[in-house]
Amino acid sequence: MDIIIISGLSGAGKSRVAAVLEDMDFYCVDNMPLTMMPKFAELCLATHGRYERVALVTDVRALKNMPELFSAFDEMQEMGCTLNVLFVEAEVETIVRRYKETRRRHPLDGPGETIEDAVKKEIEMLAPIRQLATEIIDTTGLTLNKLQRRLYKLMDGQDQKAISVTVKSFGFKYGLPIEADLLFDVRFLPNPYYIPDLKDKTGLDDLVKDYVFGLGHSNEFFERVCDMLNFLLPHYIEEGKRYLVICFGCTGGKHRSPALTQALLEYLAEQGYPVDCIHRDIEKE
Repeated sequence: MDIIIISGLSGAGKSRVAAVLEDMDFYCVDNMPLTMMPKFAELCLATHGRYERVALVTDVRALKNMPELFSAFDEMQEMGCTLNVLFVEAEVETIVRRYKETRRRHPLDGPGETIEDAVKKEIEMLAPIRQLATEIIDTTGLTLNKLQRRLYKLMDGQDQKAISVTVKSFGFKYGLPIEADLLFDVRFLPNPYYIPDLKDKTGLDDLVKDYVFGLGHSNEFFERVCDMLNFLLPHYIEEGKRYLVICFGCTGGKHRSPALTQALLEYLAEQGYPVDCIHRDIEKE
C-alpha cells in the first residue's frame, strides 16, 4: 500500500493538493492524529487491496511532536507500507497575502505577532519533516492547472493522457443528455431503421456498422471528429479538465449513434486515453 504524507506550510495549498489526489483515486484523510496513523494503515491493509493509495494530510499542529511522527512512520513502514512525504510550501510573502485575502488566522499566530512571524516560526518547526520529503512543491505563482499537471505526472507518470473520456450514444426522441460536453447530431446519415434487415438490429451489430460506415460521408464525418478531438484533448488537459463526455445522437439512439460511439471508443483507446462508453437508449423501443 502506498501512503503519501501531505505536509507543509499553512496556506501553501495542502488541501488543494489533497483534492487533486482524490481525483486520482487516492483515499485522503485530513488532519489525522499521529498516534492514529499506524492503526489507520493497519485497517487499510486489512481490506486486502481496497485502499491501495492513501494520502494523509497533516499540519503543524500535529507535528509539534516530531519523535512521535517519526515513530509512526517507522511503524507503518514495518507493516510493509510504501511511505513518501510530499511537502507543500510557498514564499513567505505569498502566504501572508493569502491569509490577508481570506482573513483566516494562522495556526501559530500568537498575541503581538504578525502573520509573517508565524510563517517564519512554522518554517523552522517543519524543517525536520521537509528534510524527509521525497517531493517538494512550491505553489508560489503555481496555478491550479499547473499543480494538477505536476501531480499527475509525479504520481502516475501521466501528462498528455491525464483525462478520462466517456462516449455516449442517445436518441433525441428521449431527450438530450445534460452531462454532454460535446454533442454531435448524426441524424443527417441515412437511418438503418427503414431497412427491414437492419430495423431490429443495433449499431453494435456488424451489419449495421458496415451499413453506417459504408457511406462515404459517414467516414468523412468520423475522420473530422477524430481530427477535432486530436486538437481539443491536449488543450482540455492543459486547462485542467479531467473528465469529458462526448455524445452522439440519432433519432432513437439504436443504430447510427451507437455505431459511431463504438468506433470512437476504439479510436480513443488506441490513442492511449482512458475511455468508456454508454449506450443510453439502445434497448428502448
